[in-house]
Amino acid sequence: MTTYPNRTCSIERLVTHPKLVAAAKAGTKTQQRRDGIYGFPGEVFDLEGIAFEVTSLERQSLGEMTDEHAQAEGYPNLEMYKDIILRMHAGMEWKSESLVWVHSFKIKEA
Repeated sequence: MTTYPNRTCSIERLVTHPKLVAAAKAGTKTQQRRDGIYGFPGEVFDLEGIAFEVTSLERQSLGEMTDEHAQAEGYPNLEMYKDIILRMHAGMEWKSESLVWVHSFKIKEA
């Protein structure tokens, strides 16, 4: 069993932007990177009446991100992901060594 640090925010705040909620519901968004831990593997959260389950939680540096990771975030490529993240977080610098928590999830099977 993996031991994780304490949660830093509630799981209800994991995916909040309407476009990203829609992408998750469509199955095209399967990951969310956050500075802290919002949910643990096996935990279930709801997006507009659809249950999702966190399937994994891992640490990753921003420098490890690829276009494939950005697509799992709901964006067409890494460059667009970076651009939007930097606009959303004024003053943030994209440092390849910066670590984030990658929450992977899927629609929960009934």
